[in-house]
Amino acid sequence: MTIWTPTDDGHADLTSHDTFMDGPPHNTFARLRREDPLSWTEWDKGQGFWSVTRNEDILALNRQADLMSSARGIRMEDQSYEEYLARRTFQETDPPEHSMTRVKVAKAFSKPVVAGFEAQIRELCDEILDEALEQGTFDATKAIARQLPMRMLGRIIGTPDADLPWLVAKGDALIANTDPDFTDHVLDRMTTDAYRLMPFNSPAGAELYDYAKQLMADKAARGDTEGVLHLILQPGPDGSTISETEFRNFFCLLVAAGNDTTRYSIAAGIQAMAHQPELLGQMQEGAIWDTAPDEIIRWATPALYFRRTATRDHEMHGKTIRAGDKVLYWFISGNRDEAVFDDPFRVNLARTPNRHLSFGQGGPHLCLGMHLARLEVRVLFQELARRIRSIEPAGPQKFLRSNFVGGIKELPVHVTRA
Repeated sequence: MTIWTPTDDGHADLTSHDTFMDGPPHNTFARLRREDPLSWTEWDKGQGFWSVTRNEDILALNRQADLMSSARGIRMEDQSYEEYLARRTFQETDPPEHSMTRVKVAKAFSKPVVAGFEAQIRELCDEILDEALEQGTFDATKAIARQLPMRMLGRIIGTPDADLPWLVAKGDALIANTDPDFTDHVLDRMTTDAYRLMPFNSPAGAELYDYAKQLMADKAARGDTEGVLHLILQPGPDGSTISETEFRNFFCLLVAAGNDTTRYSIAAGIQAMAHQPELLGQMQEGAIWDTAPDEIIRWATPALYFRRTATRDHEMHGKTIRAGDKVLYWFISGNRDEAVFDDPFRVNLARTPNRHLSFGQGGPHLCLGMHLARLEVRVLFQELARRIRSIEPAGPQKFLRSNFVGGIKELPVHVTRA
């Protein structure tokens, strides 16, 4: 059974968020990989950009942080230097500044520390799955995929469970700021000048910052110095501390990116199970757990692209990328590259090697939360597989209206319990 067939005509407008409402335009990406792996796109809403669509090219460029800078933004949209300074997180910085910030919190997301979360994650999965599966037919994104990363987020940043739905809704408004199902301030449909100095150009950034300030005040009053938020406030190796704006933006990034990417990986994995029945049996047999999480994350590719800006002229595929040009690494295309992946449009839980790009492999911006994402995906699907006998689609799926974040926002399924 085919999981999903792309419907684009091979010449989709990659600047349009509407293009991605039917899922990624894989026919277009396949054509670009074959015919024009470094393609130029003019854009009437800003500076044009280069699209890099082959896996090996993305990996090669990602290794050259001195050539391709993150310090002008990571999204397609242009921004002034004032806006960049106001909105940036350590994602939008280059080494050594990036490294100095990253080292403060890296330990909290290290593999040994994350491994200690497994019992908590399994307990959360028990609660989430028992509640969802009792319904028989349900929206798997809302009932399962949204729940686990949301609840783990609360454990990591130390927020009360009662606050989590509000926090995640605000995170959705930030990162899915082009989808009217998640925000009233749709980025490309209305003037958002009033919020142009807020994270993601969204009023939700201000609300999240107010929450973070109160959260830290409450923690200080209790003498609580645990957790990743306390770590980010500590002086770096050179004695420097982050500013109030940088703390605000880090908190917003943690809430948004720390939740959405894992949610949409889980949703994509459930989608695959519903369309490839053999996957359930493979999960139940249990021999694939060393490789399955990465394959599910490859299949999902929740970060469709990241943008970089060239620091100097660079020759590639007979063309010249000029200093100052925007360059988009289309991870979603690199993760379906036929030159790297055998049968890339099927989920192969035993796939090895798996040179997917979903974590930004090869560069200094390697995903800080990758160990947690792998663990959450593994445990969730282990627990789901042992509880069900079958799973099938129960209605049409709906994708986010976004060319930046790829995800299934509605996924109706029907399950038969074991």
